[in-house]
Order: sequence, then structure tokens, then C-alpha cells
Amino acid sequence: MSDLVPADTTEDVRTRGAGVSRQVAVLPVGSFEQHGPYLPLATDTLVACAVAREIAGAYPVHLLPPVTISCSHEHSAWPGTVSISSVTLHAVVRDIADSLRRSGVDTLVVVNGHGGNYVLGNVVQESSARGERMALFPAPEDWETALERAGVATSLLTDMHAGEIETSILLHAHPEMLRPGYETSDFVADDRRHLLTLGMSAYTDSGVIGRPSLGSAEKGKELLASLADSFGAYFSLLTSDA
Repeated sequence: MSDLVPADTTEDVRTRGAGVSRQVAVLPVGSFEQHGPYLPLATDTLVACAVAREIAGAYPVHLLPPVTISCSHEHSAWPGTVSISSVTLHAVVRDIADSLRRSGVDTLVVVNGHGGNYVLGNVVQESSARGERMALFPAPEDWETALERAGVATSLLTDMHAGEIETSILLHAHPEMLRPGYETSDFVADDRRHLLTLGMSAYTDSGVIGRPSLGSAEKGKELLASLADSFGAYFSLLTSDA
């Protein structure tokens, strides 16, 4: 699990920044919430970190340690889930961005691993309106491209939680973290129109919504590779002088 914490020294950051016009920091944001009986509570953090590390392996970015607890209120019916308010998450990301600018890193990309972190979109919009450089990654379009490239059979709508996508990424990046059971835990609930009102427990007893049985390490590897490729457009946009 040591790969969750970057090993950079301040000289590493200084050297990396000397070779680019703008330094880009990458902040993984995960969660600590139920993911059924076979995936760990830290799944979203592991996914966000896997995506961020794939990016850091391909682009000269300043990789930050993850935010590990976020807005998981819809999962509160399950033991182990811990949340912070959207106001707190907003403030944490803003404070990190402000601190980075004071140390000479003026651009931040937030890699979101949890779909319930709606407030992150507001943080980016507000920062951009102030003329600050910030982006949220991946966008749904980036995920769609990755799903097609990896041969993921389940749609983003159906694969809502602890399904084919998350299981595949963990099978590739952290297979030691999975427990038996994903092979027989498929559950579909595409109509979730009252999710924000009723929470996840209104739609699933197990905490799973998706088809984890279709997950594979090969798909996980291709998902991450595709997302790293998609990040290229973000990197070019954020480091341009326009």
C-alpha cells in the first residue's frame, strides 16, 4: 500500500518543474465507503490513486497524496462508511489549490474516484471563473472511451458501484485487496431516480449495483491506459499559455 503516498522529495518537484512552462499537480480524491462484501472500504481511493499514478507515469506532474474521505452520505446505511460534508470537501480542495500556488504550482487536476463527490465540479467551475487553472478528471466521455477500449460490457449507468469497472481496476492494481464473492454478486438497478433522497439501501441489499463477475485484470489495465491517454488533452490545455 506504500504506492498511495508519493515518494518525491522537494528536489524532485523542483527538477520536474524546471522542464515545463507550468507545473501541474494531480490530487486523487477517493472515499471511505461500503463496496459490497468483496471490495474494501477504500476502493474509490485505490481507484483514484491508480488513475493518478498512471498519469504520473506518462506526464511530468506533481503527484499528491489522496484525500481518502469524502461525500459518501448515500452509503451511510452500511457499517464502516465515513463521510465529510460537501462544504468541507470544497474547502479542502480550495485550500490545497491555494497552498500549491504559494509554492509555485499554479495548476491542479482533481482525479475523482467517487461519483457522489458532486461538489468537485463546483470547485472547478468557481476556480476557473476566478482565472485559476483547475480541472476535474476523468469526464464521463473519458470513461466511455476507456470502457470501449477495455472491452467493458457494462454501461456506466448499470455499472454504478462495485461492478465491472472497479473490480477490474483492483484486480489489476491491487488484487490482494479483493475477497471472494465478486464472481457471484451481480445486481442491476438502472432506475435510481430517488437515490439522493433514499440512499443506496433503497436499491440494493448487498451494496452492489453492477456486474463485478465480468471484471478482469486485463480490463483494469486497459482502463487505466486509456485514461492516461485521455489525460493528454487536459495536460496540453492546462499547460498552454492561452
